[in-house]
Amino acid sequence: MPQEIKWVMNNMPKTEDKNLPIMSVNEVAKARKFHESFPQYSVTPLTNLAKMAEYLGLNEVKIKDESWRFGLNAFKVLGGSYAIARYIADETGTDVSELPYKVLKSEELKKKFGSATFFSATDGNHGRGVAWAANQLGQKAVIIMPKGSTETRLNNIKAENAKAWISDVNYDECVRQAAKLASETEHGVVVQDTAWEGYEKIPAWIMQGYGTMASEAGEQFGERPTHVFVQAGVGSLAGGVVGYFSNLYKDNPPVMVVVEAEAAACLYKGAVAGDGKPRIVDGDMDTIMAGLACGEPNITSWDILKNHVTAFLAVEDSVAARGMRMLAAPLKGDTQVTSGESGAAPFGALATIMKDDEYKELREKLKLDKNSKVLLFSTEGDTDPGRWKNIIWEAKDR
Repeated sequence: MPQEIKWVMNNMPKTEDKNLPIMSVNEVAKARKFHESFPQYSVTPLTNLAKMAEYLGLNEVKIKDESWRFGLNAFKVLGGSYAIARYIADETGTDVSELPYKVLKSEELKKKFGSATFFSATDGNHGRGVAWAANQLGQKAVIIMPKGSTETRLNNIKAENAKAWISDVNYDECVRQAAKLASETEHGVVVQDTAWEGYEKIPAWIMQGYGTMASEAGEQFGERPTHVFVQAGVGSLAGGVVGYFSNLYKDNPPVMVVVEAEAAACLYKGAVAGDGKPRIVDGDMDTIMAGLACGEPNITSWDILKNHVTAFLAVEDSVAARGMRMLAAPLKGDTQVTSGESGAAPFGALATIMKDDEYKELREKLKLDKNSKVLLFSTEGDTDPGRWKNIIWEAKDR
């Protein structure tokens, strides 16, 4: 049986940390105020798994449940909606604080801004969020999905009046296709959480949008968590969460742990190399963690992660499936969390580390013990209900 978790402690050289201010407490507060202007907004639950914490030998385990976000079953809409608002603010010479939901929906704003087409590549959740935000604001969206994407997630995107299709290439190639199509379209705009040289502003806005989730979690947790586990695809969510908590607790930050799918572990590979340069994973990246199947790091996030993450983990599909099952069937007294494949990966990793003595050394290096208060993020619910039932009910790993 292959090792379920590969891990490496972060020994990369530190940089001047120029990107950390992107996730400052003030910038995140602006994003959260914007999201609060939506009629669909409510704070998603932070579920306290007290019995599970006791079972795992920890003081606290609390998991942010994003299956309740805006009725879309995933957190991604936070990034796409804020990036679209920031783009419109830039184009109209307005501060985003003057563009709450009602103003963005107004005829006056539409006359001033006109019409744009927002392009994105996605496994499902990000594209659905972009499509939803564009649809809410009377704009257009074109969404490209990598091969292996499910029809359920495609149909969810189409239901938001977006043009969408499943391609025959991987996620990173879809990003390139979306960028090309946008460049050939009048008022075409790429809304992607992957940053590359020359495309850094919009991904930074997306990260700030994700900060709303981190800000809510920080308030709900109360005292400082000792550990934060967060999943990563290109690393935008991870950079957003790690950046926010590094700013919030500047003098005493939590131990930050990044969890990736082993099939697409570009950040882990960069950490193993140890020189601070990003690494790329190519090919099919076959994993049930579709939201994490991204092989090219967001360079903005990578800089934040290099400076503030304690350990990088690359996990097998079985770890995510275990996390899904444990959250779906909690110990008596704890609340169920309906978590999808990408959503449950960090909790599956935590449970495996705590219960499998193969990872005793990692447990000790991370100082995970009876005093630990761990914050995790379940970033999606059952966004593909058929697959979720296969894993939970039929005990299949896909």
